Amino acid sequence: MSVNREWLEKDYYAVLGVPKNAPQGEIKKAYRRLAQEHHPDANRGDRQAEERFKEVSAAYDVLGNEQKRKEYDRIRDMGAGGFRFGPGGPGGIRFEDLNVEGDFGDLFGGLFGTRGGRTPRQTRGADLEAEVRVTFDDALRGATVTVRVTGATPCATCGGSGARPGTQVTTCPECAGTGTVAVDQGLFSLARACPRCGGAGRVVEDPCPTCGGSGHTTSTRELRVKVPAGIRDGGRIRLAGRGEAGPPGGRPGDLFVVVRVAPHPHFARKGHNLTLSLPVTYPEAALGAKVRVPTPDGPVTLKIPAGTESGRTFRIRGKGVPRRGAGRGDLLVTVRVSVPAKLTREQKDLLQRLRDTNGESPRAHLGVEEEVKP
Repeated sequence: MSVNREWLEKDYYAVLGVPKNAPQGEIKKAYRRLAQEHHPDANRGDRQAEERFKEVSAAYDVLGNEQKRKEYDRIRDMGAGGFRFGPGGPGGIRFEDLNVEGDFGDLFGGLFGTRGGRTPRQTRGADLEAEVRVTFDDALRGATVTVRVTGATPCATCGGSGARPGTQVTTCPECAGTGTVAVDQGLFSLARACPRCGGAGRVVEDPCPTCGGSGHTTSTRELRVKVPAGIRDGGRIRLAGRGEAGPPGGRPGDLFVVVRVAPHPHFARKGHNLTLSLPVTYPEAALGAKVRVPTPDGPVTLKIPAGTESGRTFRIRGKGVPRRGAGRGDLLVTVRVSVPAKLTREQKDLLQRLRDTNGESPRAHLGVEEEVKP
């Protein structure tokens, strides 16, 4: 088990403001709301908002992954019970009494004798999130867009090593490069992170003057991101290794790009189908007509049968949203009979004649007696 001590110290559910039994959808919704509220692009120069954004991202990195969430819950439950080994009572060992720092992978490795030849810890960089806005048409067809990202990047002076150019990073003399040292705890010999190198297994004797030995600097960079065809509003694109740079020897985090799709003036989306409200005149609905209908690929002709009622929906196949793999959804066209607000005298006379010759009332089945016509 390799669990960071932060899992015990931080309540990620409280960070996202959701209950422990919250479904994954609720967790995702809470994360999106908080990430948008505290995003650095929306709070430029606000360090508190930036730290809050990182905290929210770290919480979602765990709770948004079902497997990580299960491990996190298990560790938190164990911690709430005192983390006892063996029988309870005076013979039990409590983690809070051991004064062990670092992650619990170090601790368990020491307890069970597996720390020999241990690989030094390589902490990864933080994940970043950026937001990009695309048009409705670009979301349907796919597009390549530019995203601006601000975060830690490898130092250009030292190449990310943290050492002054011309000097070398050396193996930590205290832990011999293992990243851990043994600590006697009565009957047990426990492994903890080396205080000299912080678990990295290496030290920088002469730090880089630009980054101070951290191996990274903060900068803004532009990335080209491919938006896949058919992406939904709020869809997330993961770019592995394009987040913040990790410490020397560590791997970078990931970049998550949230896509915001602008609304279309005519179309709406329903799953992989598009919907369209089509106004028709009363004569077109009553007598039938062939009308031109817009689609994402250009206008097509739709036949409206005689006697079509308002609210009837027609399906134009293959004119919807691209599906992953192959095929597309359909365009659902709903007819709306348009009633003119103003009529000429001639139009009124024609409609009155139609009314007088209409025969039985369409409301006859309701059993309501009609008023006498004027």
